[in-house]
Amino acid sequence: MDEKIKFEMEFPIHASPQLLYQYISTPSGLSEWFADNVNSRGEIYTFIWDGSEEKAKMLSKKSGERIKFRWMSDDEDGASYFFEIKIQVDEITKDVSLIVTDFTEEDEIDEAKMLWDNQISDLKQVLGSA
Repeated sequence: MDEKIKFEMEFPIHASPQLLYQYISTPSGLSEWFADNVNSRGEIYTFIWDGSEEKAKMLSKKSGERIKFRWMSDDEDGASYFFEIKIQVDEITKDVSLIVTDFTEEDEIDEAKMLWDNQISDLKQVLGSA
């Protein structure tokens, strides 16, 4: 298996951090923009898209700030890859941004970034901040 490459993206979002946190950390919030449906049992989240499903383990979360997942398929491979969605508030301007950290194959980095662009665009639509 090829080594995956870590990448980070920042998305300015016009929404309160508290509201944003609900959309990145709860199954109902995630199913509004990230997947067609999301269920959780404890720390295992099931993401469903067009009938296919992927399971992810929640590695950590800090209330009002961030959530980190590892896809179970990566977990089984013993890989330490994860994806994290973090809320960042600028101290001075109070501007809110989402920082996405993810890993992908080197030849799929543009595709992965485009996917996150589309996902966050959906989130902005849901929030009414597009």
